[in-house]
Parts: sequence; C-alpha cells; structure tokens
Amino acid sequence: MSSATRRSAVSGAPGLLLAAPQSGSGKTVLTLALLRALARRGLCVASAKVGPDYIDPKFHEAASGLPCPNLDPWAMRPALLRDLASRQAAKADILIVEGVMGLYDGAADGTGSTADLAALLGLPVILIVDAARQAQSVAALVRGFRDHGHEPDREPVRVAGVILNRVGSERHAGMLKASLETIAMPVLGAVPRAADLALPERHLGLVQAGEHADLDAFLERAADIVANAVDLDALARLAAPLALPGDHIAPTRLAPLGQRIAVARDEAFAFAYPHLLEGWREQGAELSFFSPLADEGPAREADAVYLPGGYPELHAGLLAHNEGFLAGLKSAADRRALVYGECGGYMVLGEALTDAQGTIHRMAGLLPLETSFERPKLHLGYRRLTPCRSLPWAGALTAHEFHYASVLRTGDAPALFEACDAEGTRRPTMGLVRGVVMGSFAHVIDGT
Repeated sequence: MSSATRRSAVSGAPGLLLAAPQSGSGKTVLTLALLRALARRGLCVASAKVGPDYIDPKFHEAASGLPCPNLDPWAMRPALLRDLASRQAAKADILIVEGVMGLYDGAADGTGSTADLAALLGLPVILIVDAARQAQSVAALVRGFRDHGHEPDREPVRVAGVILNRVGSERHAGMLKASLETIAMPVLGAVPRAADLALPERHLGLVQAGEHADLDAFLERAADIVANAVDLDALARLAAPLALPGDHIAPTRLAPLGQRIAVARDEAFAFAYPHLLEGWREQGAELSFFSPLADEGPAREADAVYLPGGYPELHAGLLAHNEGFLAGLKSAADRRALVYGECGGYMVLGEALTDAQGTIHRMAGLLPLETSFERPKLHLGYRRLTPCRSLPWAGALTAHEFHYASVLRTGDAPALFEACDAEGTRRPTMGLVRGVVMGSFAHVIDGT
C-alpha cells in the first residue's frame, strides 16, 4: 500500500444532507430532481450517496453530470470520508449528499448512520417527510428527529429544514405547514403526489440507470415538479461548509490488484466502487475496461482481472455462450494474472449458475462453485474480513454482502476470508481460492 500523504484541507462548496425518517420516503427521486433543478440554474452540483449503494450513484451522475462517490460511515475510516467529501465539494458550487434508510438507522451495531456522517462532516440535514398519511402529527415526528440530534450521548446533528413529500392537496399542505410552524421548523416545499415521480425497481433496488432509455426525460419532468414545489434559493442558503480539520491526512487506499488491471464493466458487472478504482489509479495502476456481455475478454497485457458484482443472473445465458470472454478469463489465469471476483463476479468464476427459472448455465469453471437463484434467499449485512492469505489484500478489511443467491456446492479449495458481522459475531468463512483465481460474495469497501 502507498503511504499516506498530508495535504491542506479545502472545504470547497457548502453542502447539505438529504435524509428521511425511514426508507421509502422518496428521498432518492427528490434528490435526483433537486440535482437536476439546481444544475439547470447554472450551478455546478456535486453529490454523494451514503452507504454501500451501487445503483443510486449512477442516477446522481445522470442528474448532475458529475460522478458520485459513496460515503459509508460504517465501512470507511473517518479520514477517507472527509477526503472523498472534500474532493467532491472542491468540484462544485454546492454539494448534495443523499442519506440511506432512516436518518438514525445504521448497522446492526448501531453505528454508521446518515446522522453519524452528518455529525462528522458538519452538514445540515434536510428531512424529507412522506406526508401522505398524516397531517398535524408531522410536528411531533419532526420534533423527535430534530431533538434526537442533540441528545447528550451523541455528536450534534442539525435538522435545518423539511421538504414535505407526497402531499395530497393545497389544503393538506396548509395543515402540515401550520403544524410545523408550532415548532419553528422551516418548510422548504411541499411536493405533490405524482405518478411521474416513480422509478422501476428489481430485487437489489432500482433498475440501473443505464437501462432507462428515457432517463433524461424522467429527470426533466421530476425537476419541473420539484422546482415548482420547493424554494431552491432557501434550500441553497441552508448549505454549510464541510467541517474539516485545518490540515488532514489523505488516507492510505487499498492496494491495487496489479499494475495493469482489466475491469469488467457493463450491465452485468456494474457494481464497482468509484473510490476503489480511483485509489488504484492514484497508486499508479493502469485500468482498462472490457464488456463480458459484448464477448470481450480482459486485455492480454493485464496482470490482474477484476470482476465486480452486478446482475450476471439476468444475463447468464448470454455469458455462458460468450466464448471469447470465458477463454479470456482462462488465458489470464494460465499466464498467472490475478483474477478476482466479487459477488456476481464470484459466481461467474464458478462452474455453474442456476437462474430464477431453474435453467443451469455453464460459467467460467475457474473456481469449484455452483450457485442458484431458483429459491432466492436474502443475504445482507456489513462484514469485517481478514484475508486467509496475502492476496488480494493484506490486513483487515470492511465489506458489505447483499445478494439472493444460494450456494449449491463448493469443491475442495481454501477459503479467501475469515469473516464476522457488524456486531463482531464470527460467521462462516467467505470465498474460495484456486491458484491465482479468487473471489467471494463480499464487496470490499476499505481497510481498517
């Protein structure tokens, strides 16, 4: 790993954090609409997404025009969080961070919430409240979230304003605003219920941004609705500079898998963390990209191959028949290039994948592994990992597991990682290693 470097902190643009009392409140669509609406005003708008989410950041990028990193307060060290946030703020006129789940919801150990990130970065919180099934009770709800941020056992969190979502009528909006006036909470807008403010979903979240032929039209419609309902000037005035040390350490990043890394990238292999790839480049690695769905193999000069997660189960039939891709993986392993797969990439390195309809598809056959989606079962949670060998990384790691696949069979091969969950409870070992080929269901996020 490269050594840490010291540099002066530049706070850059002021920022806001958009959060909600619970999942399903509509914060992703409102975030996208606000990003596009602010960008249409001529502002350079940067964004970030809290938590281990691969899908929402691509929607952010489509809405704002800038890449969107993850900020994960459970899995990332504070120095990395500050560094990534300050880099984003330095690019823009305003930084908009979208939270995850409810404002105070974190991992199973109670840490890593959106509120924890707000406290670390000093960002004011705008609470997006789904008001569809309430009226005067909204004040009690918002007061609780506001006051909880000032409990003596936690770092302060400031709820600076509210956006009311899924409001039924002007009369409904009036009741909600009158209630919030009693607790002196600024209401930045009341967004009406609208069929245009909906995106399709599948089992791992939203359907990917790249699969929407009319995504730009959707973003324009959403921006029209939200710009008409939200006081954008008042919203921007609430933004505050990042709370950064005057001089901070840019943290050591995870070491690159090799000097020349071939990265699979298409709709089947879309789940690669931007900060991971960026860190490899900054340490001198050269990255090339190839599409398994287009029957491309990794570059012949690559000394490492990275198969990130994604949705290979939706394209298993095509992948099974893409001989150029499969032969390219085998050739890489034969010349002793390190071949590493995460989650979907791990399954493709195995011998067979059974899809949801029960059809068995041949995979690369580089690891003794058979997986299935025929009887989907959710596997979800943060993981602490210790490599059982020095590759792909040395030292303890943080990671996230999220998939519906089941393992039908594993052969005789060593495990890749020792593992425990967020609460420190030991879990079964993860992954397999066969020579230079290795992988697991874990999405690695940072070192510790």
